Parts: sequence; structure tokens; C-alpha cells
Amino acid sequence: MRRSVFFLSDHTGITAETLGRSLLTQFDGIDFHQTSWPFLDNIEKAESAVSRINRAAREDGCRPLVFSTIVDTEVRKVILACRGAVFDFFDAFNDRLESELGQPALHVTGRSHGIRDFQRYTSRIDALNFSLANDDGLMASNYPASDIILIGVSRSGKTPTCLYLALQYGVLAANYPLTEDDLKEGLLPKALAPYRDRLFGLTIDPDRLHRIRTERYPDSRYSQLKQCRFEIDTVESLYRREAIPFLNTTSMSIEEIAATIMQRAGIQRRLYG
Repeated sequence: MRRSVFFLSDHTGITAETLGRSLLTQFDGIDFHQTSWPFLDNIEKAESAVSRINRAAREDGCRPLVFSTIVDTEVRKVILACRGAVFDFFDAFNDRLESELGQPALHVTGRSHGIRDFQRYTSRIDALNFSLANDDGLMASNYPASDIILIGVSRSGKTPTCLYLALQYGVLAANYPLTEDDLKEGLLPKALAPYRDRLFGLTIDPDRLHRIRTERYPDSRYSQLKQCRFEIDTVESLYRREAIPFLNTTSMSIEEIAATIMQRAGIQRRLYG
């Protein structure tokens, strides 16, 4: 079964996409054909979107799903007149929030993802720069300022997780790759020893690691399944011996990995919203 889906917003569309796609994950067996349409901030743009939605309704023979976070009242009226099934996230909650809080909503666009608070935005960028500067064991002299240091073998998810922690939570996250030489010694590298309380290990199933490495470096010793099994067995033994908390990332998204690390390591986020 095919179903057209539209994510509509008068700003970036991040909220509409995130909430809408989260809901769609609960439904299997449907081919969702997804279209994102950000910056629908006037009547003309809204009418173009409605025309596209109505065409999809005719072609599919069923109502498209329309997830909207449009704030402007007049633009919303245009969208609500389309031939799709409209799920308006603001409409679902604003009335109850206004009643509970005793004041009307501002109905101002861009409040979720704009630069309203320059200090908070600066903190986000500072955290991102920190993660980039301290990627793959660079600048160990910066470790005293870190909130967490992710360790693990190559291609176990350290870098993307650090960047996500920085952008979403403002966490100062560094990462250090455990090389084959490190693993053969069976000891924490000297650069990490003073920061044992900030270490968090990542691991991954050897078969999955083998596939990831093969995509980048096929026919290399680095990507061989035997090598991947050796590294994973050895690094997990190191984690257990040194009492370092660790997480298997094989079947987890970056969002899940980051949230789990935050919870298990007891890290307080610096950014909200």
C-alpha cells in the first residue's frame, strides 16, 4: 500500500518531520512517500502546497497524510482546506495549553529552532567545535574540560555520537580510538588514565563492524571478519577489566545511543530546545 505524506511548516520543518515520522514508525506494510515542505509562510506558498496535496490525493486514490506545525492562522486555514488528512500539532495542544497557563499563545514562527537565545546558540556551537577538535584522540590536553570521552575501536560510532551530543545537548564530548596496539597491551592508554570517571565505551557486533569497514576499505586486513572479532572481544574484555561502562551500538540509532549514554553516565544537558 502506498500513502503520500507531507510535512508542512512555516519554518525549518524539523518538528513536523520528527513528530510525524515518529508516529509513522508504528505502522508496517505501508509505503510512505514522504515530502517535506518548509517555509510555508504566506498564502501563495500554502496554496501551492494544497495543489500538490490534492494532486497526490487524486493519483493515490486516498487522502495523503499531512503533518503540520504551521503557526500563522490564515496559512493554516488554507492548509486545512486540502484533500488530505491534516494532523495539526499546534491545533492539538495550543487550546489546552492556553487554558492551563491562562494566557494566549504568541503564534510566532521560528521559536523552536531560531536563534532566540544567542548565549544558548553560542554554547551549541562551542560544544560542536569542542567535539571536532577532540575527535579521534586529537588534543588530549583538552580532556579536563570534557563532560565525557567515548572510546572504542574504529567505526563503532564514536564520532557521530559525539557530534550529536554536542548539537542536541551542548555536551562537551571527546572521543579516543583504541588501536590494535592499545588492545594488545591490554591497558588503558596513558592519555585516558587520568579521566577514567569520564570514559564510556562503545562496542558493536563483529559482523556489523565487518560490513561497515568493508564498505570503506574492502579487501583489507582492517576489514576482515577475523580482525573485527579480535578487536571486539579484546575491547570488551578491557571494558570489563577496567570497570568502564559500555554500550553495544549495533541496532541503535544515534539518537538512542546518545540518550542512553546521557542517562547511564548521569550527564546533565546544557541545552533545552
